Amino acid sequence: MNKQPENAGPPDALTRLRGVGPQLESRLKNLGIHAPRDLLFHLPLRYEDRTRLTPIGVLQPGSRALFEGEIEHSAIVRGRRASLVVVVSDGTGRITLRFFHFRAHQKQQLSRGVRIRCFGDVRAGYQGLESVHPSYQRLKPGRDLPVADRLTPVYPTTEGLGQNTWINLTDQALQQMKDGSLELEELLPGAMTKNMRLPSLGEAIDYIHRPPPSADTEALINRNHPAQHRLAMEELLAHNVSMQRLHRAQRALDAHPMSKQAAHEAGFLKQLGFELTGAQKRVIAEIAHDLVQSHPMQRLLHGDVGSGKTVVAALAALKVCANGHQVAIVAPTELLAEQHLRVFTQWFEPLGIEPVWLSSKVTGKTRAAALEAINSGAGIVIGTHALMQEGVSFSKLGLVIVDEQHRFGVHQRLALVDKSRDRQMQAHQLIMTATPIPRTLAMTAYAGLEVSVIDELPSGRKPVKTVAVSNERRSEVVRRVAAACSEGSQCYWVCTLIEESDAIQAQAAEAVASELASQLNNIEVALVHGRMKAAQKQDVMARFQGGGIQLLVATTVIEVGVDVPNASLMIIENAERLGLAQLHQLRGRVGRGSKRSSCVLLYNPPLGELARQRLDILRRTSDGFKIAEKDLELRGPGEVLGTRQTGMMQFRVADLARDAHLLRSIPPVADSLLRHHPEQVDKLIQRWIGDAARYVAA
Repeated sequence: MNKQPENAGPPDALTRLRGVGPQLESRLKNLGIHAPRDLLFHLPLRYEDRTRLTPIGVLQPGSRALFEGEIEHSAIVRGRRASLVVVVSDGTGRITLRFFHFRAHQKQQLSRGVRIRCFGDVRAGYQGLESVHPSYQRLKPGRDLPVADRLTPVYPTTEGLGQNTWINLTDQALQQMKDGSLELEELLPGAMTKNMRLPSLGEAIDYIHRPPPSADTEALINRNHPAQHRLAMEELLAHNVSMQRLHRAQRALDAHPMSKQAAHEAGFLKQLGFELTGAQKRVIAEIAHDLVQSHPMQRLLHGDVGSGKTVVAALAALKVCANGHQVAIVAPTELLAEQHLRVFTQWFEPLGIEPVWLSSKVTGKTRAAALEAINSGAGIVIGTHALMQEGVSFSKLGLVIVDEQHRFGVHQRLALVDKSRDRQMQAHQLIMTATPIPRTLAMTAYAGLEVSVIDELPSGRKPVKTVAVSNERRSEVVRRVAAACSEGSQCYWVCTLIEESDAIQAQAAEAVASELASQLNNIEVALVHGRMKAAQKQDVMARFQGGGIQLLVATTVIEVGVDVPNASLMIIENAERLGLAQLHQLRGRVGRGSKRSSCVLLYNPPLGELARQRLDILRRTSDGFKIAEKDLELRGPGEVLGTRQTGMMQFRVADLARDAHLLRSIPPVADSLLRHHPEQVDKLIQRWIGDAARYVAA
């Protein structure tokens, strides 16, 4: 074993590792790696199988393989950008290597007659097989290079840190662990690891970093090995206890009990003109029970598209107003917030409550007046992220309602809760989402929250028939729109871009609106997108809701919040580009009235396998919870929760879809640790979340 450098700092200093100077130490610390121990938890993203050479002649497009041969031709090709093109042959076939980022010395290295060994993705090119930016090494003439005898780990990295550096550093950290100079504390209860037949922490770490030649290759690549399960359990437990600790700390605060009955409740329900569902009544009772407590409600309300969450939120708001407190309602987009403003104004103005509106586009005297109204005790305040900004102060904030919570981070929600001048009392929180959250995801992402589910649609709602249609049949779809409009229905045509883009081949909303207006002479066509001014959007939406517009061409801004009962046909352009949850949300804009409704998923062939699966699922089911589970499986938790939430959901080992069977063991262990071993909770959070724990405690 090589001797460590003398005077390199304390025993846990990174600079005690060979090859680590101030510059590399700084880069590692930027990645949250402050000591050799942290390197052990910087785990491989994947593995590459470099244990066998594949003849070029049998390589298949879509494969990832190790191959070698002699360079027949090498040249820099000038185009929109220069590329280094290298043709390699081994006697069984040829493959073209393409390097779009290269240095002058690479052209000299990769010259005619040189033998190289490559590893990379193989694809079909214009002139046969290609591999773009494969890793490679030159072979010395007349000498064979043995292949690897085990899987090669690939580490998450950043610019300036190559894979060889990671392998060198983790080799040293692993050696320190084996010789006892670096100890890893077992943080999982022994009974749990024994019952689940999991290896020790040290064994699991060593196996994952350096799988032995006898390793179960398939299990490791599919991340189903017991060593990976061992670390996944710890990571899932760390995320669970961190969220539980956050919500327990919030719940330990004082809140105003909303014990006074809302005098206007009966009148409010009467003016609705429809009967609440059993699920709505059940959830209203759950919220009412929380609001009379002297600690803050923290309830997640989720249900399928059109299940009636807004009415439930309105009744909670009415009760809080009746108790002399303010309600803040925040939504992630102007359009959704504006929809809430219209609905709450329609419902509450007859009761003598006028909502106050605040968004980033409210400026000048109007903004000053809104801030003064909020500061003076306005009962209902509705807005976007602007409600969380400096300068906004509530005199007596009693309830925060966050719509589409997955579009916000935990810290943003808590920033709004802290806006009340009454620092001694915490506001109640009702967190809503129209995106059904898979149970496996909710157990981790929202651990510690009470959960209410509206699992019943209003009576009279008819299922939406969904079909997938190739863009080659676009003219048929246009005729279908014309027929629907001539029968008195209204239609949506949703596009994924606002203006033309060379990078993404998709019809832009503006071009589609113009095209459809010229094809459908007798139909009133209008356009709405996120870059329009608020007044313009409101005018278009009001005319569409009032029936003055028959066909609304829109971007995905209409994904949530727009309610037009007469709309019975939804066309989604480039449907293959959208995720399952978003497609389901868009589809939910139709089928809200008595007419039988349809959704056409218009796609550009050929479809990739993932896109085909998504469209097939949409055609087969309208159950938002089944769709959410499948979305989680296909896209992962970061995508399902939304980008703002991914700071909490960047798992290194765990996968919420794949490891669902492990999650059942987490809650009882988490409860036990929080009650009896708080010091272990701190260590777990530091080990797996580290610097991101600040995000949890925000």
